[in-house]
Amino acid sequence: MSHHGGLLRFSTPGRGEIVDLTQGVATVVERSEVRNGVAVVFGVGSTVAVTTMEFEPGAVADLRAALERLLPAAEEYEHNRLNADTNAHSHLRAALIGPSESIPIVDGRLALGTWQQIVLLDLDVRPRERTVHVSVLA
Repeated sequence: MSHHGGLLRFSTPGRGEIVDLTQGVATVVERSEVRNGVAVVFGVGSTVAVTTMEFEPGAVADLRAALERLLPAAEEYEHNRLNADTNAHSHLRAALIGPSESIPIVDGRLALGTWQQIVLLDLDVRPRERTVHVSVLA
């Protein structure tokens, strides 16, 4: 099995920022010269998540609203009480979605649907420097 890796690094304002990673991941895949395999995309941090979605303003707003309904920021959480913190909902949202996605590579390209993009959700309550590992396996 061969492996090629890459890192995506960027700053976010936090607070549910959703970042399109698709082009960055595609660049790592292109540089790997892998024709058929898998790209594993992993966001580093306990308040970050990686998923796929249609990355357009309406869907982004709907996802943010759905997460707020499921895990409200203003709720009382043990994590906040025990740690004098305010980001328990961030940890829970990240755990619910998960930190990674695996995307097949077919004929040298990510096998994504027409309206499907790879996105990172920065769910923390403050700005962060984020790192995403991309591993291409063949």
